[in-house]
Amino acid sequence: MPPSTDQCRVLSAHRGDPILGTAFPASRVLLVEQPGGWGAAGLAASKFDPTIAKRLIANLGLHGIRVLAIRRPGRQPAPDRRSWGFADCQPGHRGIVWGTFEEDRELLLFDPETVLARGFASAQAHIPVFAVCAHGTHDVCCAVQGRPIAAALERLRPGQVWECSHVGGDRFAANVLVLPDGQLYGRVPESAVEDVVAAAEDGRVVAELLRGQVGLAPAVQAALAYAHHRLGPYRIADLVVRSAETALDGTERVRLGTPAGEVTVTVVVESGETALLTCRAVAMSTPLVYRPVSMAAVQAG
Repeated sequence: MPPSTDQCRVLSAHRGDPILGTAFPASRVLLVEQPGGWGAAGLAASKFDPTIAKRLIANLGLHGIRVLAIRRPGRQPAPDRRSWGFADCQPGHRGIVWGTFEEDRELLLFDPETVLARGFASAQAHIPVFAVCAHGTHDVCCAVQGRPIAAALERLRPGQVWECSHVGGDRFAANVLVLPDGQLYGRVPESAVEDVVAAAEDGRVVAELLRGQVGLAPAVQAALAYAHHRLGPYRIADLVVRSAETALDGTERVRLGTPAGEVTVTVVVESGETALLTCRAVAMSTPLVYRPVSMAAVQAG
């Protein structure tokens, strides 16, 4: 069946909405397994206790942690003990740790600082996890596009894939978040699934699908994605953010360290096209667009 022409992803692609710099601002993520359906509010509108969910989301939000509901691709029975995963996506600190819980209230005892203090020494902490937004009650595009991508990833890497709740950017579906590296991809077609997996396992990115790295300022995300596209197959760890500042002309100047020396990427920030940005939107919005326009080598001295 052809896609509906009024779906937000179709309209967004027709407008050519840029995807750079659109990853969410939290650098740490708590994944909470909750099988079954989710309402528009995700974990707080599911069979998970809503009062506990709201407290958990509010408490962790104070620490800059985003909470995502997750479930296994396809129709899976609820396990006796559900999983939680905590990922730190900050450069130099990346890792993910897993645990289980039986009662919802157990997660109110979750202490991110204690988890971080233990570190991410185990091999499992660095195995890529693929969280695919399939939150259909938030936006139908996420379910229509996300579920087939999650299924395709699951066929390639069984057990490393979850469907997840809203990650932002519904119009860029299918959206795939790779943890713990924190790379968020948009408009992922099934033909690119193998490339996404290969890149994640080699510590690289698929530059043409990259929305950005979570936890970074939008202009920095855009500059990094642009550098990956321009400079070739560098690994994620090869590009280091040195500084970011707003120039007198209003552009953002992001200085990056690379194996070949430092470069400065200039990013223009401008207003995008005013439109209904999601399938559920009832009011027009004007997004900011982050457009890298140039890269220059930093002269020594």
